[in-house]
Amino acid sequence: MRRGLAAGTVLVAAVAVGCDGAGGPAVVVEGTPPATPYRGSLDIPTKEVDESTPQAMRTASGAAGRALECDGEIYWGSGPDGWNESDGGDSPEDGLRLFFHMFDPEAPRSGYRVERREADRVLYSYDVGGRTKVAVVVAKDQKGRPGWGPETDASCDPSELPARVTTGAGWPEIWSDAQGRRVPVSKITSSSGSEHCGWQSAHFLTVGGRTYVRDPHGVFAGGSELVGRYVGDTMMPADAHDTGYRFRDRRLWLTDDGGTAYVRTSHGVEAWPGERRGFACA
Repeated sequence: MRRGLAAGTVLVAAVAVGCDGAGGPAVVVEGTPPATPYRGSLDIPTKEVDESTPQAMRTASGAAGRALECDGEIYWGSGPDGWNESDGGDSPEDGLRLFFHMFDPEAPRSGYRVERREADRVLYSYDVGGRTKVAVVVAKDQKGRPGWGPETDASCDPSELPARVTTGAGWPEIWSDAQGRRVPVSKITSSSGSEHCGWQSAHFLTVGGRTYVRDPHGVFAGGSELVGRYVGDTMMPADAHDTGYRFRDRRLWLTDDGGTAYVRTSHGVEAWPGERRGFACA
């Protein structure tokens, strides 16, 4: 199973050993080892899974999942996935670059350092505050796949990465709590609708296992996907409470029944209806 195409303090303690391409940041840097480096085997049996629970992802991600030092649960983890016999690189760093090229992961593209090196495997880690938040194990000369390529990978919740890394296309929107702390996307996240589906004018918010939709242009008007309709200017219900969650100028309020999300902005209050059933497009 592979994932394709998603204010902190940046503490990747490193000095770049060079830049990639036309002046870009280095994929691999020389960094200070963490206080508790991973000391286990890099060759841990994995099992392909069809679910995304933390336990399943640890099972699928082998050594990469065990090398993480997350504040919360593992966010993503996956195991051996083939590169063709002509894809393998000449060096471990080539194998790391192949990981980004093949899978387009929600992960930083630079600032990794070697945490552990063995004859046929290398563990690369992306560290924040001296703790591993993304781990990639590359391996050499696997069955039918000569050269270096990605074997296992795992990452912590995007909220544990620096804000400068998680801003931009492909990343979920990361909300903050009332104290300004970044909130895990497993609790709350939002994103624009898919352009491929013609939903780019809509916005999706998921909190507490429920999804709400901002639909100012009526993309879903008349359909059965939503409970109610979007209202761009409304009154805040008397029984609504401030969740403390913020994203830019948006503040999320909910009522006890949770059927509608009320989003207070600098322009007023919007009512985002809840999802009745899952969305799908051809």
